[in-house]
Amino acid sequence: MRFETQLLKGIAPVIVLETLSRGRMYGYELCQAVEQRSQEIFSLGKGTLYPLLYNLEAKGQVVAEWETADSGRKRRYYSITEKGHTELARQKEQLKQLVTGLDLVFGGALLTA
Repeated sequence: MRFETQLLKGIAPVIVLETLSRGRMYGYELCQAVEQRSQEIFSLGKGTLYPLLYNLEAKGQVVAEWETADSGRKRRYYSITEKGHTELARQKEQLKQLVTGLDLVFGGALLTA
């Protein structure tokens, strides 16, 4: 099941920050990691990922560095910053509250279904 665009847009920043909290990655690697870790429930295309990364970089939540691979290909690696870790913790707490609220609305059936 793929998420609708607007729903994914709202949680994509926290998904990216969480994924980067496990180590620095370049864009394609990040897309693959998100798909793999979510068992292909979440998929971030280039049109979503790169504007999101630039936005997170502008907010100081990620930093980027260009590196040249052994093959000679240049890649831009992204890493989460301390500010990004702080925002990630804040967003994770909000998501926990959201899941709790949804579970209450669904009478406890949401997490057990």
